[in-house]
Amino acid sequence: MINQVRGKEILVVGMARSGLAAVELLNKIGASNITVTDNKNSLDLQNELNILKSYKNVDYITGGNPPELVTENLSMIVKSPGVPPTLEIFKKAEELSVLVVSEIELAYAFIKTPIIGVTGTNGKTTTTALITAMLKEARLEPVVSAGNIGNPLAGLFGKISPQGFIVAELSSFQLENISKFRPTIAVFLNFAEDHLDYHGTIEKYFKAKARIFENQVEGDYAVLNAGDYAVSSLRESCKSRVIWFDHSPVRLGVGLNKEWITIYNPSSEAVRICNISEVALPGEHNLENSLAAAAAAWAAGADPSSIGRALRSFKAIEHRLEHVALIDGVEYINDSKGTNPGATIKALLSYPGRKKILIAGGKEKGSNFKELAYLIKKEVKALILIGETADRIAEAARDAGFNNYYQYKTMEEAVLAASKYAEKNDLVLLSPACASWDMFKDFEERGSAFKAVVNSLRKERDKEGGTANG
Repeated sequence: MINQVRGKEILVVGMARSGLAAVELLNKIGASNITVTDNKNSLDLQNELNILKSYKNVDYITGGNPPELVTENLSMIVKSPGVPPTLEIFKKAEELSVLVVSEIELAYAFIKTPIIGVTGTNGKTTTTALITAMLKEARLEPVVSAGNIGNPLAGLFGKISPQGFIVAELSSFQLENISKFRPTIAVFLNFAEDHLDYHGTIEKYFKAKARIFENQVEGDYAVLNAGDYAVSSLRESCKSRVIWFDHSPVRLGVGLNKEWITIYNPSSEAVRICNISEVALPGEHNLENSLAAAAAAWAAGADPSSIGRALRSFKAIEHRLEHVALIDGVEYINDSKGTNPGATIKALLSYPGRKKILIAGGKEKGSNFKELAYLIKKEVKALILIGETADRIAEAARDAGFNNYYQYKTMEEAVLAASKYAEKNDLVLLSPACASWDMFKDFEERGSAFKAVVNSLRKERDKEGGTANG
């Protein structure tokens, strides 16, 4: 790809972290001119524009992505994740046969470090972080997490040794526009309906996810969920060696045997890693994440004892079932990373027997809330709704026979209302089941807003002489 970059004109669509990282990489490789566009206005992009102004060969356009920028002089377009594929700018690119690649495809062309790729509808961030922790525990360093977890792959160019590992969280947005991108170990966790607003159909969404295995070769590894019909069906098309994870024993991979997470290899005896009672992360879904991470880490060369130590000591990552505070006996949990109904279902099931006040709602993605609504009826004491989807979730709740819901305009209003409905031993859970872009820049900003209100509430209760603990 170096001949398509050095001395060439490149267009980057999207000024978020991935777009900025792509600009940095393209500049280092020697692109002659780089144009960056974004649909947001300049006032919302001050930090990004300040960075771009430091480059002499970079132009930028805000407030839209005009198709007139696509000419026959362009060598390629780098598309940031989340930028809709239906934009006129991409239709013009197709007409003129201008190559469109994702940021991970660009990065892969120049980064020589082996990549462990993790995709799936839910659990990607936790599994990516878990694999990273396991490899570090096994001293297979240098190891770094990247991709959709917040550290763009392109930003690692020239910063990590080829002898280490990059563990990359990969979304369907990133995988959709690959050509040669090839993870040495590819993990597909699970599959459920999501992002229909972006992909149009569930079939296109699945096809984008499955591209993670597209360029693998015989010496690579595909880690598949034996208990997920859609994911397990990919074994026939995988050219790489398939390793399974499941809640029961497997032929090759990691499974459960009498409450023990166990490594199975037909050429040797099964090896116990860790009892499920010792796994640090709560919830059935995190047990599945643990099985998948153990399988990937084992494929990468981590020893069983190191994998077990990581499972026993790993703490929840920020914005994923993150304990924020205990105030007057009420626990506040930040699960802002729960951006689809399936993730929120798993979050609710992670705290059996607890009465819950759920804060949900956000950016419309075309999701179906029916299954979530029926679980809300069983698990939720009060439902606090915010964002674009508040009316749709409320309607689904009514259809399920649940009417104890309330709608608010801001995160502060929502948290304060939840605190009034909550009683001792209850749990206030932010798990929106939706994206954040209607009210926040991203799920991190949303989760931080939740934590800020909770921490303010905690300080207020401390002054009043209440019982608040971190």
